[in-house]
Amino acid sequence: MKILVVVDSINIEDSSGSKANVALIANLAAAGFDVLVYHYTQKFISLEGVSCYAIPEIKYSPLYFLSRMQRIISRNFKVNPAPFLEQLFGFSFTFYNDTRSITAALKQQKFQPDLVLTLSKGGSFRPHYSVLQLPELYDKWMAYVHDPYPAHYYPRPYNWVESSHKAREAFFLAVSTKAKYSAFPSLLLHEWMSSYFPDFIKTGVVIPHQNAQYVVQDTSFPSYFDVSKFNVMHAGNLMRQRSPEGLIAGFELFLLHNPEALKESRLLLLGPASYHAELLEKHQKICPELYFYNGMIPFDTVYFLQQNVSVNVILESKAEISPFLPAKFPHCVEANKPILALAPYYSETKRLLGIDYAYWAEVDDVPRIAVLLGQLYRLWKQNPEQLLLSRSDLAEYLSVGYLKKRINEL
Repeated sequence: MKILVVVDSINIEDSSGSKANVALIANLAAAGFDVLVYHYTQKFISLEGVSCYAIPEIKYSPLYFLSRMQRIISRNFKVNPAPFLEQLFGFSFTFYNDTRSITAALKQQKFQPDLVLTLSKGGSFRPHYSVLQLPELYDKWMAYVHDPYPAHYYPRPYNWVESSHKAREAFFLAVSTKAKYSAFPSLLLHEWMSSYFPDFIKTGVVIPHQNAQYVVQDTSFPSYFDVSKFNVMHAGNLMRQRSPEGLIAGFELFLLHNPEALKESRLLLLGPASYHAELLEKHQKICPELYFYNGMIPFDTVYFLQQNVSVNVILESKAEISPFLPAKFPHCVEANKPILALAPYYSETKRLLGIDYAYWAEVDDVPRIAVLLGQLYRLWKQNPEQLLLSRSDLAEYLSVGYLKKRINEL
C-alpha cells in the first residue's frame, strides 16, 4: 500500500505533536507501507527509510505580503490585529498562504497513493484544510484528529473561544463529511468529537500515538540527575490548566511521612512552566528535593531520562473528562517504569491503564499522591530493578503490528 502523509512538521524538537507524528510515520514505514511525506517544516529533515519532501512556502503573493505586514504591525506597534482580521476572514493571512503553499505542492506531486493521511499539530490543522481543496483525494483521505477542534470544543477547564470560531466549525464540519476515514489517538477523543460532528462516528478509527524505535545519541546524564536516587519525573509542558501543585504537595507530604527518603528522593519537572513559575520557585525554597527546568529540553535527553527514572508522571488537568492521549504515553510504556497517573477518572490514560491500576489519583488528591509515592518508594528500596510497569498489552497496542492491522482493516 502506498501512503502519502501530509504533515505540518517533522521536527521532533518543536512540539510533542511533531514527536507523535514522526513516530507514526516511522511505524508506517516499519510496517512495510510505501510512505512519502510532504511536510511544511520549512527546513530539510530526513527520516530513516522514508522519502520526505519539504514543501516550499509561496513568497510572491498578496497573502504572503499581507501576512508579513501583519507581523510588522504587531511587532512595531505592540498591537495584535489577528482576532479582528480572523473574525473578518476566518483565518490569518499566514494560514491562508501556508495552506495555499501545501495545496500547490500536492497538485504537482506524481505519487499515486492508496491512502492520503493528514497530520497536524497544536491548533492549526493546515494539512487538513489543504487537502479539503482537492476533491480528487477525498475517497482516499484519512484525517487524523490529534486534539479537539475548534478550541472551544476542548473540555473544561480549557475555555478558549477564538474570534473565528464559526469559520473553524464550518471548516471541520467539511473535514468530517468529506474525508473517507478519520482517525483519533484515543477512544474518548473519537467519542468526544463525534458528539459535535456525527459523521466521525461512521468514519472514525482509533490509531494511538506510536511507540517507535528511537536510538539515543547522548547517553550521559545531565548534572541535575542522580541515577542512584528515587527519581520521580514529569516531562512536558505545564500549561495554565495543568497545575503541578497537587503533585508537589503530595511529594512534600510523602517526604514528611517518610523522613528516611529525604536524602535519596527527587522530584523533577522538566519543560515549559511559565504559568507556574512563581509556585515552583516558592516550593523549591522549602523543598530542595524539587528540581524544575522552565524551558525546552532536547528530546534525546528527556527520552533517556524516562528510561532511567524510578517513576514517570503523567499529569493532566483537573477536569471531569480528559479525552487526550498524552504524546509521552508510549515513551512511558516503553520505559517500563511505573506510571504515576494524575488524571480525571474519565480519561484516556486511566482507561488504558485499567480500572484496577494501582498508581492513579486525581491531580489534586494530595494525601493519595503521598501514599502512592510512599508505596513506590518502598518497592524501590526493596529492589529498584523490580520497579516495573510490565504491561505487554499496552506495548502491543502501541506497536507496529497493531498499527499495520488497523490500516489493513480499511
